[in-house]
Amino acid sequence: MADLQVKLVKSLIGSTQPQIKNARALGLRKIGDVSIQPDNDATRGKIKKISHLLEVSEAE
Repeated sequence: MADLQVKLVKSLIGSTQPQIKNARALGLRKIGDVSIQPDNDATRGKIKKISHLLEVSEAE
């Protein structure tokens, strides 16, 4: 499986606590932070919960 590049493009201010925890679990703290994550079901679930805050692409 390929890896996913996840970038935080919107602020976590005003987000619920579980959404903030998901962002932290993906290694994202500030706007513009980028993280490379494995493409598996657990990662996809975290991304789905905060997809409105993220930009996701396939890592090279």
